[in-house]
Amino acid sequence: MQSDAKTTESLVELPKTLAETRSAIASGEVKAVDLAEGYYRRIEKKNPSLNVYLSLTRERALEQAGRVDAAAAKGDSLGPLAGIPVGIKDVLVMKGAPATAGSKILQGYEPPYDATAVSRLEAAGAVLLGKINCDEFAMGSSNENSAYGPVRNPVDPECVPGGSSGGSAAAVASNLAVATLGTDTGGSIRQPASFCGVVGVLPTYGRVSRYGLIAFASSLDRVGPFASNVKDAATLLGVIAGHDPRDATSSPAPVPDYAAEIDKPVEGLRIGVPAEYFAEGLDDEVRASIEAGIDSLRASGCTIQAISLPKTRYAIPTYYLLATAEASANLARFDGVRYGYRSASSATLAEMYRHSRDEGFGAEVKRRILLGTYALSAGYYDAYYLKAQQVRRLLAEEFLHAFAGVDAIVTPTSPIPAFKLGEKSGDPLAMYLADIYTVTASLAGICGVSVPCGTTKAGLPVGMQVLAGHMQEGTAFRVARAVEAAQGR
Repeated sequence: MQSDAKTTESLVELPKTLAETRSAIASGEVKAVDLAEGYYRRIEKKNPSLNVYLSLTRERALEQAGRVDAAAAKGDSLGPLAGIPVGIKDVLVMKGAPATAGSKILQGYEPPYDATAVSRLEAAGAVLLGKINCDEFAMGSSNENSAYGPVRNPVDPECVPGGSSGGSAAAVASNLAVATLGTDTGGSIRQPASFCGVVGVLPTYGRVSRYGLIAFASSLDRVGPFASNVKDAATLLGVIAGHDPRDATSSPAPVPDYAAEIDKPVEGLRIGVPAEYFAEGLDDEVRASIEAGIDSLRASGCTIQAISLPKTRYAIPTYYLLATAEASANLARFDGVRYGYRSASSATLAEMYRHSRDEGFGAEVKRRILLGTYALSAGYYDAYYLKAQQVRRLLAEEFLHAFAGVDAIVTPTSPIPAFKLGEKSGDPLAMYLADIYTVTASLAGICGVSVPCGTTKAGLPVGMQVLAGHMQEGTAFRVARAVEAAQGR
């Protein structure tokens, strides 16, 4: 038998599934402390070039790993994530760790409590490695908006990892964590998962508590997991999902065994393919990969049905009215008074507010605050915000109608593969259009999974988006697993 050090190094270099890693820890073959130390060595080596982690929580992580090892040594029952190294997107708070949300304005803030999703991970035995870089306040599609520098895509460091949870996707893709948490407001889990070649989950709105999430757009924000495979992602969602009395929007619906759901056959499932997601603007190589994925579902016994979602064309303007309006309201609390950054160049209270916000917020955040404030202003509220809410309702009804005839819907996650760093940063509209296939599910409140579905000739990953109805994550996982299995994964 190998020494602990060699076994740990092997696990760090060659990722295993959650179940395999947990089993090795339970048997004593691998020590959770050694595994955590192995990941910290790997982070020390690779993080300077990728810029994934903003802060590390080594003391907390090693204490947790020690508890797991002690329980394993005594033969005690272990949690489903016992000893598993996990990273946390820096918009979710952790007691004793900085919470920057990728912004200068939260510089120096350390929250006194854990987000519900974070505490549930730790209660399941997870070892929390640290806080992960992201677009500022989760606003972006490339992870270039962080005040602490962009994250690079591990597949091609000249490319973006996607956003806003690009750091969380890159951490899994580069094996700087076995799994991570991210957030998705308009595609911020699914698009980075596609760009980095990992699995990312958008739970139904209300499926996972938002308590402890630094808000961007409260009616759209959702917390979800990243993992290297569908079963691991399903296991993670099962841990963090469920009602939380501290979040009035969390659902009381019981949480199924998602990991067991994926083993059910997909034969007989009706899969909808919307024409609007395969129109002009879709990259040819992305199209080819998704069509091959659809063929694999057909070969697995699924019935493929052409459907139409014509209101998709209204999704981008609707999303960027509603999300910016909610951001304008949510970010009003950052004033330089109670916590975070405070400008030193102010003679009056009014100047302190202005200077702190001007110096503390980045360009994209300021752009969205201005857009949202305008949409909510007197004389424009009915024309913009109210109208967008009405269109949102129509989009949601269109999905309800579609799911009356199909069990799941498959689309490309993104119309393009990962683009070069700086390629779109000077053109906000082009950046916003990168979310065209993801914002619809966000507005409708439904669930989805992005699963790897091929690569381009340049070796860049392509993701397939599997959408399912409210609280139907199990169906989305089943279809995603079938796509994954068809690729021999």
